[in-house]
Amino acid sequence: MNFASDNVYGVHPKILAALAEANLGTAPSYGGDGLTKRAEEKLREVFGCDLRAFLVTSGTAANGLALSAITPGFGAMLCHAEAHISVDECNSPEFFTGGAKILGLHGPAGKITPAMVEKTLKGFIRGEHDPKPKGVSLTNATELGTVYSPQEVKAFSDFIRPKGMKLHMDGARFANALVGLGCTPAELTWKAGVDVMSFGATKNGAMMLEAVIFFDLGLAEDFAYRRMRGGQLMSKSRYLGAQMLAYLEDGLWLDNARRANALAQRLATGLAEVKAVRVPNPVQANEVFAVMPRVLYDRLLSSGAHFYDWMPDSLGDGIGPEEVFARFVLSFATPEEDVESFLRLVTKG
Repeated sequence: MNFASDNVYGVHPKILAALAEANLGTAPSYGGDGLTKRAEEKLREVFGCDLRAFLVTSGTAANGLALSAITPGFGAMLCHAEAHISVDECNSPEFFTGGAKILGLHGPAGKITPAMVEKTLKGFIRGEHDPKPKGVSLTNATELGTVYSPQEVKAFSDFIRPKGMKLHMDGARFANALVGLGCTPAELTWKAGVDVMSFGATKNGAMMLEAVIFFDLGLAEDFAYRRMRGGQLMSKSRYLGAQMLAYLEDGLWLDNARRANALAQRLATGLAEVKAVRVPNPVQANEVFAVMPRVLYDRLLSSGAHFYDWMPDSLGDGIGPEEVFARFVLSFATPEEDVESFLRLVTKG
């Protein structure tokens, strides 16, 4: 019963099979292979537009490199205070951008609003003594498992675009957000004004695979050099291309996300039926957050369940002194029986 992360599970068999096939024979190096080129074409098909896509191996690299194309070292990027780029990537965005400031804004349920951005920007009154606001980064799905709708994303773009700012989307769990909303990839990205996104696959069935996707083609002009300098141009790039093609083929990425989301809904429903437990945030992707008594939390851990005690500040004053704010992440590969077994443990005695 491992709900610690969607990273704890392995690679989807279809993606492993694609890797085995790519391992046969020889292929050009450094992205010159047919699989890598076809992967970019497939992403154009999926998103329904012209774009540039650069394959990398980690979400941290994808975010840092994507932001480096938006802001110079004297710039500032605004995001949620708990966004990965703010608290989970060891200053990688600052490193790749050459020192840009990451400004975290506190918003409920893992989300921020254009009004919060507007209020923050009003404080930039000191000219060159302040960093120059260059963009906003939205995480979709968010760190608390909520999602931004296309309308919400567009509201950010409509506000910041006249100010010369760009919109980045951290899509480590983009597939989960997408199927939760029931919209198209285009509607949630470029049609809503996203300029560049970090497109995640590792958490949803790949071995090690992310992509930096540029909808604003001008931002991609020097990105090949940025990726190379960042150590993310793989010599055997065909293994990334093979993963991406298998991930997107016949909607595998969406099927995986639907299963993970459905398991999250089942877990949330079961937890909400327990009197001592409450689920404070809507479950819109594959993460469930629950407030429970510490004695129950300890009992579940000692029974063999794996999940995290999350940051209580995420709920402000909503946590009692003897309570725990717990996070559960469901994967495409989570056994359904593990969810049912866990719920039986929760309701036991």
